[in-house]
Amino acid sequence: MASFFLPLFPETDKSAWLMQVQKEYKPAQAGEDEYESLRWHTEEGFTLEPYYTANDLTEGPVTTRSLETIQAVQKHSPGWLNAPEWIVSDEKSDNSSLRDVLTRGADALVLSLSTQTGRHGEKLSRLLNNIKLSENPVFFRLSDDTATDFIQTLKTIAPYKLKGGLLMVAGKSTAEATRLTVDSPQFRTICVSSHVFHNAGATATQELAFTLASLADTYDQLTDSGLTIEQLVPKTILSVSVGTSYFMEIAKLRALRVLLSRLVAAYQSSSLAFFIHCQTSTFYDAKATPNTNLLRATTEAMAAVIGGCDALTVHPYDSVLGTPATGDNDMSDKGFSARIARNVSVLLKEESYLDKVADPSAGSYYIENLTYSLVEAAWTLFLTVENQGGFAKAVASRFVQTEIERAYQAKVDAVRNGKVLVGVTKFRFDEPSTQTYNPLTDQTGLLPDRRLAAVFE
Repeated sequence: MASFFLPLFPETDKSAWLMQVQKEYKPAQAGEDEYESLRWHTEEGFTLEPYYTANDLTEGPVTTRSLETIQAVQKHSPGWLNAPEWIVSDEKSDNSSLRDVLTRGADALVLSLSTQTGRHGEKLSRLLNNIKLSENPVFFRLSDDTATDFIQTLKTIAPYKLKGGLLMVAGKSTAEATRLTVDSPQFRTICVSSHVFHNAGATATQELAFTLASLADTYDQLTDSGLTIEQLVPKTILSVSVGTSYFMEIAKLRALRVLLSRLVAAYQSSSLAFFIHCQTSTFYDAKATPNTNLLRATTEAMAAVIGGCDALTVHPYDSVLGTPATGDNDMSDKGFSARIARNVSVLLKEESYLDKVADPSAGSYYIENLTYSLVEAAWTLFLTVENQGGFAKAVASRFVQTEIERAYQAKVDAVRNGKVLVGVTKFRFDEPSTQTYNPLTDQTGLLPDRRLAAVFE
């Protein structure tokens, strides 16, 4: 049988493919180089080829050794936690909805708490009634640096080994919160997020480099407080936004694990017990046609799980409109959008079987090259930040802000020059608004919280 089919599929190499391109390509203008026109010059600063072969994993910049290094540090166990986000407003009614969500596909919860709920034991007890944190991980977003008080309150309500963690920027109380939860190794108290960079318009390279630099600053502070790197790594969450550039985002997450391994090696450690939480991007969401956000979220979710996330939060497609999502029992559109968001993860598991294999993109000629390029570009930028004295000093000198602003303006210019935003600049069924977008109105801290589509809506 094999000998019967063999003549139908003769072996070809890259040179044969290039000859065919030269034969069939019709240039848009005289003198245009057919091959060069097919190459992708990314906003990250490197060039991607239109076609890769097995030789590109051994004869190009990616060596056998670097390929083995990339693959060795990826996640080795398949699957992820489906972790929908919930903005807590009424502890009693929210508790009922949350318990319902856990029976309808959610594996974990992300809860955004007010300071009052976080510090008030009775309110927190009412919210978590019959939700056992030793079985269902719960990740908490706190509105301010009250981690120590919160952990003390939480441990009186749930006096057992906790699962989940804190999805908040590390602060003064992080070290003590880490010590208080040493008996709960699966409750992570150190969080560094890429969202602030992503939502300001950073490239994938910048997002990786500045997130890593922020983590390095955090680790320096925590080791100075007496904690060791072996204590810190298993307690660390990297919370990452995943955008619409499908293959780039897969490679971004794989590159992140390589960069983390390099960072801990600088601390003379080999621990790689990092936990990566991903959430679908709000930067690329559109208010003009919110239904198109469902398409974006699905692509972003696939990239997140193929890239190796440990937990995934899919935002409802209409969350950009500002009304918090509610439960399945709510018959409004909000109840529908929350259910659809949660079911994206369910479908990727139950129908696409993406939870059956770890690192499914390993060995892809294209993605391995893309991962390598991102690692090297991000590491170079990270070292630039470190040479300036670290992340805090790079922010104080406005290096970080200037670099991201340049990247954001390049994204806006690309759309103005014809790049399509589905439902915004094309395939839109209403009249575009004349509203002028001022990013300063969305300023939250040192970097603006933006949406790319807002300029054109």
